[in-house]
Amino acid sequence: MRQKRWTVEIFIDEHEQRTRAEARLRNPDAAGLTGTGLARLNPRDANVPEIGDELAVSRALADLAHQLLDVAAEDIGGVTHEQVRLAH
Repeated sequence: MRQKRWTVEIFIDEHEQRTRAEARLRNPDAAGLTGTGLARLNPRDANVPEIGDELAVSRALADLAHQLLDVAAEDIGGVTHEQVRLAH
């Protein structure tokens, strides 16, 4: 078996006290998927940008993971000719 390499690039930007992250999956076997995540600073909280980054990135990765599960379910359904739903 040959080793495969999949890459996830994370892009983070901030606008109006909102942090937005994109997690872009690059692999040779499928069209690229992109997960997105948002975080918003609560006015009562201290402004710690790293926390917003962590929240937004974790949500982007979770979104990407759910999309990848959906793709896997579609692929399984294509092989088995049955409706497949994988738990998130």
